[in-house]
Amino acid sequence: MREPLTIAVAQPPCLAYDVVANARSHAEAVRSARARVVVFPEMSLTGYEFDAAPVDADDPRLAPIVAACAETGSLALVGAPVPGDTGRPHIGVLAVQGGGARVAYRKMWLGGAEPEHFAPGHAPAVVELAGWRLGLAVCKDTGIPRHAADTAALGIDGYVAGVLDSAAEWGVQDERARRVAATHGVWVATASFAGSTGAGYTDAAGRSRIWDRVGRVVAEAGPEPGTVVRATLT
Repeated sequence: MREPLTIAVAQPPCLAYDVVANARSHAEAVRSARARVVVFPEMSLTGYEFDAAPVDADDPRLAPIVAACAETGSLALVGAPVPGDTGRPHIGVLAVQGGGARVAYRKMWLGGAEPEHFAPGHAPAVVELAGWRLGLAVCKDTGIPRHAADTAALGIDGYVAGVLDSAAEWGVQDERARRVAATHGVWVATASFAGSTGAGYTDAAGRSRIWDRVGRVVAEAGPEPGTVVRATLT
């Protein structure tokens, strides 16, 4: 029998382009979460800034998050622009643990002006921890049924995403998450930007949430930055 898995969704304050300050905020969130997995919003390390420099997995500025994960035994799923093989960066997810970081996923479905600045990823991805398999997504991915289906086909227990929506669009996250849970019978966790970030998002939605396998909300943050909420997957 697997042990239950504690998972948290965090919406730390973000300073545009300031990876050093944002890494410290992420580290604080990891420590306060008291969870094995901590999910962060889309491009949480830099803000939603299309011209932010890509963050390498071995970037020394990630050290505070690595240290926090080493202290807590956590896996942090951090949003950041990451280098690409073609010269164009990707919108990525960095999987950070006590031993370091790696690029775990690259956003497949780009929206808005993103294709002008980023290359799409080519394959769904899963991270595994303590026998639990979590499929990864970023924002628009969650609205593409094919993405959830292709990810679920890899064999997953949960579908976790970092997202960014305006305050007026916060209900979009709930609609998508309930559909994924109902269709695939998996837990869903969405970490949503709160406060202001780039590309005109002066009032991001926040309201990060976790849904159980039948689509019931079991944890929900408010709209303000700095909040972390968690749930236990069984």
